[in-house]
Amino acid sequence: MSKPGEADGLEVFGFFNEVGIINQLSTAILAKSLPDGVHPSHFSIINHLVRMGDGKSPIRIAAAMQVTKNTMTHSLKVLEERGFISVEPDPDDGRGKLVRLTEAGRAFREAAIRNVMARFGDVIEPEHRAIMARLMGDLVVLRKHLDENR
Repeated sequence: MSKPGEADGLEVFGFFNEVGIINQLSTAILAKSLPDGVHPSHFSIINHLVRMGDGKSPIRIAAAMQVTKNTMTHSLKVLEERGFISVEPDPDDGRGKLVRLTEAGRAFREAAIRNVMARFGDVIEPEHRAIMARLMGDLVVLRKHLDENR
């Protein structure tokens, strides 16, 4: 017999387990649509800068992505070498840097979205789109709550 709250915990685990598996599967599809040497984590940084605005410090981006400063430094180097971002001195902090998207970075994001949507288009049927539409609002609420309570 389960203890009080144990069943709820199993439901919560089951939910996040399914979300995690969906994330793994969708990330694999994204990875196949990106050019060699560009990883889904690199795309996530660019997507974050588009969503949240660029001109952020590497430390703030690392915190948002929940990775170490060293990991972020490496990822930003890859993106800068490809011309997708520029890393500039922070005018308000002589030691700090700011990351800005370039036009090439914005174009890369748009092309990557088109490519991955073409791949998803081969897998996602109209009934799956209906499920996604029903869940989207609730997922946004849950994501915001989790983000505010890290």
